[in-house]
Amino acid sequence: MNTGLRITAYATAVAAAFGAAYAVGTNVDTVSKPVAHSEKKDHGGGHAEQGAEKKDAAPAGLQVSAQGYALDLRTPRAKAGERTDLRFTVLKESSRTPLKTYKKDHGKELHLIVASRDLTTYRHLHPTRAADGTWSVPATLPKAGDYRVFADFTPARAKQKVTLGTDLAVTGAYAAAELPPAKPTAKAGDGYEVRLDGGLKPGKPRELTLRVTRDGKPVTNLQPYLGAYGHLVALRAGDLAYLHVHPNGEVGDGATKPGPRVSFTATAPSTGAYRLFLDFKHEGTVRTAAFTVHTGGSGADTKTDTGTGSTTAPHGH
Repeated sequence: MNTGLRITAYATAVAAAFGAAYAVGTNVDTVSKPVAHSEKKDHGGGHAEQGAEKKDAAPAGLQVSAQGYALDLRTPRAKAGERTDLRFTVLKESSRTPLKTYKKDHGKELHLIVASRDLTTYRHLHPTRAADGTWSVPATLPKAGDYRVFADFTPARAKQKVTLGTDLAVTGAYAAAELPPAKPTAKAGDGYEVRLDGGLKPGKPRELTLRVTRDGKPVTNLQPYLGAYGHLVALRAGDLAYLHVHPNGEVGDGATKPGPRVSFTATAPSTGAYRLFLDFKHEGTVRTAAFTVHTGGSGADTKTDTGTGSTTAPHGH
């Protein structure tokens, strides 16, 4: 992975509110106030690496069915603030039967991302699969509204990764939130702060460097989380196109240091606003820092004043 891992349009289908408005079945990840996520075990391996998006190709994950598979969410509704077991299957479209065999990607057969359409709540979950092919994972979503659920996986006999997306309704009193403002730093709770340098540019790779500090001091002993010192997910405002980014270098390659800087190479598929979610691990706890980034036209550089809030996120790892 010394080749800069590039943002890949994994996917997501979303309604037009991004501009204003992601464990082996354990807890979850929210996004409004930074919430620490305790983790006793490392799951090894990061999320799937993807190549650059093909020119003119639609971002992946904007469809509930693609590449011969369909996402069947058995719990399309949940209640705000209450624990819900999210259950779903991946169906083979040819037979409408559940897919039961998967390739492991960085230690997991499937990665599940849940995000509110206003991008103020975010969960990255690793569900468990039953013998009949049904997946399940507990989640508590803090606020009412429309959510998008993304399943990221590779069938056992397939060569390409599949990312499918579908909607989840969370009931309760609802008030839409605006997209957090773009600022260069984001809090991650307990004195942790992350600074983002660099930006996104439509159609061209750009380096993003995130620097982790605690109480103003550089964190130089980040721990591997799913096989990397950091994981970055980006969601595009407007349609919640799901973009997955991976760090440059890898743990144990002799060159990649455990902080304070974690760098990524990413290519934005279009102009617009993006919400970036960085997951990192220190002293046994996984934390999330969130940023807002605006891209310009194809010839313009991105605004790198980035989001200041860490999202409400009990990590689902």
